[in-house]
Amino acid sequence: MTAQPARRKGGGPGPASAPDVPPFTPSLVTAVFRDVTPMHVSRPAAWAAASVTRTVLTAIVDGARRAAAEEARKKLTPRDLLSAIDRNVELEVGTDWYDHSPAFRGLTGVLYDAEGAVVPSRERRGPRRPSAVAGAHRFEAGVRKLLRSRGARAVPALVRDLDGIASVFLTDLARDAAMAAREVRPAARRGDSRTIGGEDVLAAAAIRLSGDLGQLALTEAREEAGRLGIRGARAVPYASPGA
Repeated sequence: MTAQPARRKGGGPGPASAPDVPPFTPSLVTAVFRDVTPMHVSRPAAWAAASVTRTVLTAIVDGARRAAAEEARKKLTPRDLLSAIDRNVELEVGTDWYDHSPAFRGLTGVLYDAEGAVVPSRERRGPRRPSAVAGAHRFEAGVRKLLRSRGARAVPALVRDLDGIASVFLTDLARDAAMAAREVRPAARRGDSRTIGGEDVLAAAAIRLSGDLGQLALTEAREEAGRLGIRGARAVPYASPGA
């Protein structure tokens, strides 16, 4: 069963809908892109990536809220995050973070070396932490703002997990967008091939996200671009991976 991210219309009490709150700023998005590519990041690309990341994190938070509500709890915990992902595979994003989180320990499988010994997770990750993990703290302010907008409170461990998932997801999105700008039909693209455009970010999102969440992310990014009068985030045909 696929749970769709909640979207409110009209007035009345309750949390604001996702498009009303921009928790991840274009400047943060641009900094993440610069961690993974020397290409220029256009304004439409920064706004599109910020919007897609917001939509994904909103869906995760809402899924965790539903899990907590079933146990009559108001404060979200990592257990609620696990429940949300278990119920909706579309929320399984930023998975490189899982090896760095106690909440996901035991869910990423056990790796053995050639002699049959268990390889500690810190050795699987290599000698240094990926930039997406090292830079996860940059997302804390945005995550807390998003939680408030959804009427949710969370324990510090869950905030940390949401920081990490957001950082890894956006880093993956940046890499895919840069690849799209360089390799995906460059002759058919608008603008400089050395610049990542809004359409490149939407193409990356269409590849990385699936199902209803993927469609919602694209729709909200285009709506955001239209609301702000930003060009360069035109419609991208969406096909769920594996369809």
